[in-house]
Amino acid sequence: MVVKLERPILVGGLGLSFSLWMLQSWHDSIVQLGEFSLLSTLAVGGGLWLWQQNRPKTSLEQLDCTPVDRATAESAIAKAEAVIHQLAQERENHSSLSKLREQLANLFSELDRQEIGIAVTGGKAVGKSTLIQVLQSSGWQEKQPKYNLQETASLFRKTTDESDTAILAEVAKSDIVLFLTNGDLTETEFQTLQQLKAANQSTILVFNKQDQYVVDERATILLSLQQRMPGNVVATAVSPIPIKVRKHESDGSVQEWMEQPAPDIAQLTQQLNTVLAQQGQKLVWTTTMRKALALKAEAKNWLNQTRCDRATPVIEQYQWIAAATAFANPVPALDILATAAINAQMVIDLGNIYQQKLSLEQAQTVAGTMGSLMLKLGLVELSTKAVSSVLKSNAITFVAGGLVQGVSAAYLTRVAGLSLVEYFEQQEIALDSGTAINLDKLRQTLQKVFQQNQQIAFLQGFVNHSLKRLLPQTQQVELVGVEKIG
Repeated sequence: MVVKLERPILVGGLGLSFSLWMLQSWHDSIVQLGEFSLLSTLAVGGGLWLWQQNRPKTSLEQLDCTPVDRATAESAIAKAEAVIHQLAQERENHSSLSKLREQLANLFSELDRQEIGIAVTGGKAVGKSTLIQVLQSSGWQEKQPKYNLQETASLFRKTTDESDTAILAEVAKSDIVLFLTNGDLTETEFQTLQQLKAANQSTILVFNKQDQYVVDERATILLSLQQRMPGNVVATAVSPIPIKVRKHESDGSVQEWMEQPAPDIAQLTQQLNTVLAQQGQKLVWTTTMRKALALKAEAKNWLNQTRCDRATPVIEQYQWIAAATAFANPVPALDILATAAINAQMVIDLGNIYQQKLSLEQAQTVAGTMGSLMLKLGLVELSTKAVSSVLKSNAITFVAGGLVQGVSAAYLTRVAGLSLVEYFEQQEIALDSGTAINLDKLRQTLQKVFQQNQQIAFLQGFVNHSLKRLLPQTQQVELVGVEKIG
């Protein structure tokens, strides 16, 4: 097999620098992972009832929203626009461009939106529909800006077609979230509130059906909720339990009847009034920012897919160059140097695809770093053992040892290329060429990609494909015959 090397890095000048790097790398200490201590859970109150065994044991922390200003929202829109523009440059006929541009245009009008969107969400049977009905009939809206109450599907129901992720994606489009619970928070509810906080969502935790608890229980639950969300908890009873009324007449007789109390939403409407008065328009800008971030992520996914389509042939090209070089060269040390040089050129080519303009020196550093990480993480030894195991299972162990080296070199080059692709996909558009590589992220990405490509089925297919690339056709026929006889 003849491979023509036309890249300058591959044909000269780098042997000494890479050999020095390899000598130095053997003296580097292996990176130790630090131990992470766990925060002890904080006790809430002193007399919790036995029915509270489902309460989360997560540390207490405030769950609130930090509204942004108009400039921040406009900046988020500009970043989304930049990604869409980049996609149009790299693939002008992409099928999603018209939809993305339409969404982008809508974001600019969102900045001046006057209507406030309020999402009512929570688990099953917590009173979402009834709360909306009570709010709409209470007359509260007459004193407020125009608003739109929207009930979501019930969360935490695994039997439904709509997942919690999809529901929360819709919730993210609202300006205020009313999260209903009819008791102390479960771990799942608390984690969902954490997700809302991470999305910078203005959330009011509504303790509904408070009238169904005795006074002491009600106070205990409310205290626990307020400790988790200081200033953002209200108690309601949107459909109070009918109470028995007894009247003693003057003649000594007693009359009894059931009376339906009026809904109690005073705390909720007061909290809503405060939020709207103090934050109002800023909540709209915050929602616009979230929508811009979501649009940017969608456009970035399409852009990454486009770039991945271009990167895949590049990775395959260099994996076979590395395989041929290692297969033909019987000296293992030279194999490492050649692979490092090949990977350096691959770094530059992949960087160009992902708009990460790397200099020759930077590419050498990245390639050297990846080689060092592969050695420290044990990926070189693991890949060699895995490839050897697959080769033995194919009854071709009598082939020269260079075959193991060649397939291993191709495999590691592929892992390096896929790791770079995944790493570059996480970077911002038009990242400055001087930006340093984040070694922690690169190490994590390497481990993840290596594990994903360790499945036996993948390795068997990869080895068989490598044999076709490395061995002459006649020798392949002989090997197939040997396998059939065995």
